[in-house]
Amino acid sequence: MAKSKLEYIWLDGYKPTQSLRSKTKIEGDFSGNLEDCPMWSFDGSSTEQAAGGSSDCLLKPVFICPDPQRKNAFLVMCEVLNADGTPHATNGRATIEDDDNDFWFGFEQEYFLYDIATNKPLGFPEEGEPAPQGPYYCSVGANNAFGRNIIEEHLDVCLDAGLNVEGINAEVAPGQWEFQIFAKGAREAGDQIWVARYLLERIGESYDVAINWHCKPLGVDADWNGSGMHANFSNSVLRTAGNKETYDAICQSFAPADRIKAHIDVYGADNHLRLTGKHETQSIDQFSYGVSDRGASIRIPIATVQRGWKGWLEDRRPNSAADPYKVAAEIIKTVKSAEVPA
Repeated sequence: MAKSKLEYIWLDGYKPTQSLRSKTKIEGDFSGNLEDCPMWSFDGSSTEQAAGGSSDCLLKPVFICPDPQRKNAFLVMCEVLNADGTPHATNGRATIEDDDNDFWFGFEQEYFLYDIATNKPLGFPEEGEPAPQGPYYCSVGANNAFGRNIIEEHLDVCLDAGLNVEGINAEVAPGQWEFQIFAKGAREAGDQIWVARYLLERIGESYDVAINWHCKPLGVDADWNGSGMHANFSNSVLRTAGNKETYDAICQSFAPADRIKAHIDVYGADNHLRLTGKHETQSIDQFSYGVSDRGASIRIPIATVQRGWKGWLEDRRPNSAADPYKVAAEIIKTVKSAEVPA
């Protein structure tokens, strides 16, 4: 009997930022299909998701892809359920209201590679600071690009896994990189981001390199851009609008104070350190939008305008550690609330 390794992956209950967890299940004569992945369970008392006296939490498989790094293996992204089968309070995926996959998302995931021996980004000297940002963005060469072997390996395994990575690039600080993933459907976009994060974490183990997802790991006073997870999004209305008025109405639906708070609440911990109004950000308590404006809360891409106001928007506020499920859920809620012209 052929046996397969199924790596069940889920999000724990740690606050303010959830972490990835995983464990391996061995299945005989496995088809490779999601519907043939059995429900499983884990000890929620060890992940801040249950009390010891009633510790079982359920793992519901929701996404599967090949695991390129192991023989006869698959990666299985899971939702966490309570023992009675209801969504656990930590289950952001279950809050997405997008049953027809009308919403498309492209997430731009930034991160730092940290040397665990020095606890500094790759490329930072042991003492002092490197040269100011400028030469590192989309850079090439040993003086400016650090960790390329890691991000190239990550790109290869993501593509081998079938994830829809649409690009990678070096970012504005030494050791800072980005990958982009797009999917038609908010849930799948979130699934793929989390699996890609998992693969990057696992690759880092082989190099003694930690993946730092914090939005401002070098501190608020450091003259470096933070790390974001810009959310590019559209629905059928945005993709077919054909007029500026529709875009104005949808952007303005993000502006009320209660909407600003609702979004910031799920856009990642410590975002006040990043959204300062500097380094290509809008202040955390303000909202603005504009065509090609990287200092706005929401940027209207120039391509959208050139296509006759048919395209997408980019929310630049989510930070690198944000949960893409929760980010997508809040964006969908706000867009659906917009009063668009007939």
